[in-house]
Amino acid sequence: MTNKNNKTAENIKDTAGAAFHTVHSALETTEDAAMSAVDATAEAIENAGQDTNKKK
Repeated sequence: MTNKNNKTAENIKDTAGAAFHTVHSALETTEDAAMSAVDATAEAIENAGQDTNKKK
């Protein structure tokens, strides 16, 4: 019975590990997208400021 319990525990750990990995990957993807949006916004603001300075 102990061997069966150990196998069950391993399966639970493997499943939890896979779920954690999936969530972690999703968070990294979300972070990358958010940072890209921040970079694009910062660049747009910088470009708008340069355009304003050229008109003066």
